[in-house]
Amino acid sequence: MKIISYNVNGIRSALNKGLLDWLAAESPDVLCLQELKAMEDQVDWAPFQRMGYHIYLNPAQKKGYSGVGILSKQPADRVVCGMGIAHHDAEGRVIRADFGALTLVSAYFPSGTSGEERQDVKYQFLSDMSDWSDRLKSERPHTVLVGDVNICHREMDIHNPISNKNSTGFLPEERAWVDSFLRGGWVDSFRALNPELQQYSWWSFRANARANNKGWRIDYQFVTEALWPQVKSAALLHGAQHSDHCPTLLELSA
Repeated sequence: MKIISYNVNGIRSALNKGLLDWLAAESPDVLCLQELKAMEDQVDWAPFQRMGYHIYLNPAQKKGYSGVGILSKQPADRVVCGMGIAHHDAEGRVIRADFGALTLVSAYFPSGTSGEERQDVKYQFLSDMSDWSDRLKSERPHTVLVGDVNICHREMDIHNPISNKNSTGFLPEERAWVDSFLRGGWVDSFRALNPELQQYSWWSFRANARANNKGWRIDYQFVTEALWPQVKSAALLHGAQHSDHCPTLLELSA
């Protein structure tokens, strides 16, 4: 199974930048999307359907904000929107789809960049995500959780760790959450397969950051330890430029 996850920073903007042609060429079995920034009726989904995708969406209640989705060539056995926590779920941050014994989660974590109040929301989301993912893992041991986590885990995951040591997305408390999450039975597939590779998945639109490769790795392909033996590859697809993020790739064996 070929799984691509992509924070498109606005699905309509990405479509205007050639997303459909890129998707046709890549042809993943599953495309997980984050930051749709659109309600379902604001997008023409027919081209995706013609490619054979079943479309499952969880938009935010606020228009033009957040929102996640899962597009899959195989119909899902079950789809669950949100974590069952109203204030998070209103922001359209999590969607889960089950395919036989496999569960896929597309998630968009809060960034915390707009001030102290939103940073507190982020910390609460991280705590709630830990609890929710623990329960999910116990019920569904073969689970993939992909998406924009808005945290750089290690110094090698950010272009300048010294100047960013007090920046949201690289705070000690956030990095410690990733440590705890991994200790709890999850594997960072990209880092496990590429322990020394310094690559990024997000670049600021400012100061020509992408051309200068001054980026952050904040998009992840987590798998449960039980599923880890089935991971064939994990990569960042830098050739796709429809967003300020690049897609992530995860391939699983049967």
